[in-house]
Amino acid sequence: MYLCGVKKKVIMKQKTVKYINVNGRLMDLSTPQIMGILNLTPDSFYAGSRKQSEKEIIDRTRQIISEGGSIIDVGAYSSRPNATDVPVKEEMERLRRGLAILFREEPEAIVSVDTFRADVARMCVEEFGVAIVNDISAGELDKDMFSTIARLKVPYVMMHMKGTPQDMQTHPHYDNPLKEILYYFSEKTQRLHDLGAKDLIIDPGFGFGKTLEQNYELLAKLEDFSIFGLPVLVGVSRKSMIYNLLGTNPQGALNGTTAANTIALMKGADILRVHDVRAAAEAVKIVTALTPTTF
Repeated sequence: MYLCGVKKKVIMKQKTVKYINVNGRLMDLSTPQIMGILNLTPDSFYAGSRKQSEKEIIDRTRQIISEGGSIIDVGAYSSRPNATDVPVKEEMERLRRGLAILFREEPEAIVSVDTFRADVARMCVEEFGVAIVNDISAGELDKDMFSTIARLKVPYVMMHMKGTPQDMQTHPHYDNPLKEILYYFSEKTQRLHDLGAKDLIIDPGFGFGKTLEQNYELLAKLEDFSIFGLPVLVGVSRKSMIYNLLGTNPQGALNGTTAANTIALMKGADILRVHDVRAAAEAVKIVTALTPTTF
């Protein structure tokens, strides 16, 4: 950004074209992609995302695709603050039932599984052909995850989280949030590359072990995550960083989510993980309609 007299011009950084290999096909991220959330849990923080009956799962699958989602992110373990721990067996049972319904309805769907457990990730990929693993802990909660990802050879979303879902919001402290999180990803990326893993995706972990102020500091500096040359996923949908700032609740946070998603897109986000697919797709369409250098 620079000032010349009274004229102010904002320069948008041109995006590097990035691809991920999804089931043997390249997904072009030069236009940001939308990952729609399908929760198979009874206790996710946003009630509107909970889908448990067969009809609900089918309807949500159809909705994500029809509204412009290119990836369906299926989760069976609620990672909201203070969430109850779910046994591995129960997580697997929920996923087996939900994925069977989803793929029967949309056999060509590109699906990611939201899990931090290596055995669960392996089951979803090997039994159902799930294309992407989305890990909120970047291997911190299961020491076998990285080697499993390297063997499965699927795209891997590694998210930053300080602590666990049960304690992550208990006084999270950083001396320098951006610097510490960038260093965290540099270590993770090197370890995964050393194991032969490819198609890595970075998620700064908005709302996971960060204060409201820290979340907005990271959003303001999101373009700094491009240093790795990897796709960046942003998941701010209806989170407390939005509804607490606006004095509302998850149900009232759609407008704020769209504003935050638009900022993220303008700062280089490649994938938006959202509850409201149509609103996110419209934000992508508007941002990508801008000229490459100015707005």
